[in-house]
Amino acid sequence: MKIPFVNLKPMHEEIKSEMNSKFQEIYTKNWFILGKEVQNFEQSFSDYCNVKYCVGCGSGLDALHLALRGLNIGSGDEVIVPSNTYIATALAVSYAGAKPIFVEPNLETYNINPDLIEDAITRNTKALMVVHLYGQPAEMDRIKIIAKKYNLKIIEDCAQAHGAKYKDKIVGSLGTGAGFSFYPGKNLGALGDGGAVTTNNEELAKKVRALRNYGSNKKYFNEYRGFNSRLDEIQAGFLSVKLKYLKKWNEYRRKIAAKYILNIRNDNIILPHVIDNAEPVWHLFVVKSKKRKDLQKYLYEKGIGSLIHYPIPIHLQKAYKDLHFKQGDFPVAEKISKEVLSLPIWYGMKDREIEYVIDVLNKWK
Repeated sequence: MKIPFVNLKPMHEEIKSEMNSKFQEIYTKNWFILGKEVQNFEQSFSDYCNVKYCVGCGSGLDALHLALRGLNIGSGDEVIVPSNTYIATALAVSYAGAKPIFVEPNLETYNINPDLIEDAITRNTKALMVVHLYGQPAEMDRIKIIAKKYNLKIIEDCAQAHGAKYKDKIVGSLGTGAGFSFYPGKNLGALGDGGAVTTNNEELAKKVRALRNYGSNKKYFNEYRGFNSRLDEIQAGFLSVKLKYLKKWNEYRRKIAAKYILNIRNDNIILPHVIDNAEPVWHLFVVKSKKRKDLQKYLYEKGIGSLIHYPIPIHLQKAYKDLHFKQGDFPVAEKISKEVLSLPIWYGMKDREIEYVIDVLNKWK
């Protein structure tokens, strides 16, 4: 049996007629930038995230970057980020002109360890950028206490967590602002790049709205040195169609994850840990093994796709060699990078496919 790591076809086949109709509708209007579709999606997604404002932009990276800029974070400032995350989290800080300060994750949850945050705070620290990695909410209550104590902004990186909840509150509404990615493989994905900032802060929303459009709220009147980072009408239209199905798709992922957790029984494989009061959306189902290379090879031979998220921690990437980190500086992130492996989890996986993955993993020695 062949099971790809990801397969978007079942999802897209199910909504094909709606997506085609939406494309024809936008094509006929001949209005492709910052029109009704973007406005409609921004309203729908802000409602979904239970916030007052949503501002569509070009990508998830842009969303985080613009949120920082919108909060006037820049040169000379420091922003705390997890040492275990995709590089976009740190790049957003760098693009704003600030310095990313890495804090190790909890080895069980893979998310930033609240116990270690205070030691990283200096007089230059302006914000905490919290990542809900793999669709698992971070420990927001503890993080909020620290932020309040030191008067820090909280920016949520929700790129992998559309619809996840912490204590019945949806991510994207838990901090000062949040950045979402709509990359095609996300739980809510466009058919190209896209992103959004969500917030309850009117001033932040207004500034991000200008920054995404050359720093302008009124054509040819530029308040800031802005950027060209606009969610286009076609992607906004597609996202509006998909948003209606997001709850259903997330529930499907949860059912797969529940089957994996209940039935995978192998001492050489460590399953994900979910914190109390969290409702993950399982963008990724990440297991851990000290024999990861052998495990991935075994799965490949059995026709099962897998991926490594992420093989090289940010502090060891060439892009950040100017920070002068070396191997061993962030041992938890390094350990995770050597042991994690993401298994197939996508809408439309059949029971026999899920059972095959479980059976193959249980037989691995």
